[in-house]
Amino acid sequence: MLYFNQKTYLCTRFMQKKIIYISLLVMATFTLLSCHRQEKVYESTSTGGKHKRFDITLGKFNKLVKSSDMEAKYTAAVKYFKDEDYTKALTLFEELMSVYRGTEKGEEVHYYYAYCNYNLEDYILAGYQFRNFAKNYPNSVHTEECAFMNAYCFYINSPEYSLDQIDTKLAIKEFQRFTNQYPKSTRIAQCNDLLDKLRGKLERKTYENAVLYYNMGDYKAAITAMGNYSKDFPETKHTEEVHYKIIKSYYLLALNSIESKKQERFKAACDAYLKFVDTFPKSTYLKEAETVYTSALKSLEKFNKPQS
Repeated sequence: MLYFNQKTYLCTRFMQKKIIYISLLVMATFTLLSCHRQEKVYESTSTGGKHKRFDITLGKFNKLVKSSDMEAKYTAAVKYFKDEDYTKALTLFEELMSVYRGTEKGEEVHYYYAYCNYNLEDYILAGYQFRNFAKNYPNSVHTEECAFMNAYCFYINSPEYSLDQIDTKLAIKEFQRFTNQYPKSTRIAQCNDLLDKLRGKLERKTYENAVLYYNMGDYKAAITAMGNYSKDFPETKHTEEVHYKIIKSYYLLALNSIESKKQERFKAACDAYLKFVDTFPKSTYLKEAETVYTSALKSLEKFNKPQS
């Protein structure tokens, strides 16, 4: 379960990226005006709606940007995209998004626009556009692909396990949504593989946080964290270690507790041991766990003695 407002988070990240993009676009415009490099684009002719190919300077690209010939802009944008000049393609497609919205061509413009952002490694904006495409064009041949790419953009943004894992949790949520919506998709195997990697990050972070509490001597927090870890990741390779450390954490917590809390916590250590033995009768931690259990029992004896 995600304990944050996803919509607010995405809107904030989107606006941050948008501001950066606008700043970069202004800088790029000044660069274009001072550059004399040759580029190839399409430009409309006056006959039959056909286009001819010829070399123009970046100054003519700027002229194309200012032009009202939307067909010429579309053709040029597609050509730039195919030539992997995604910055120029993005500039043109961004205008065409509003021009062709609601039309048949608008679908293709939106598709290209999303991939321009993706290929420019702006994965927050790309994911946003892929998500909107899937929502706005549910019957398109690209819908399933864009739904997958939305989740994949979150996957790419997922950081190292030691950092904040909001994007990791969002990626898991979106991949789960995709697999539920397209259970027969050829991308299901890839989704499952990516989900395993994402969950692996969460598992490692949760495990290391729990062990950190233990190593710091915060045994009460360690018990809670390791209990949550074993519940969330029952098949982890650390499961025996974590259950053993829960036993020891109860014992050490009891040793360092005030007198009124000791009996309860020693008993909890014993109960955790008995559960451990039933669950992992051949564990490599069995001997160490038994030592802790024996010490906890001896400590309990004085509480069980009748008062004289």
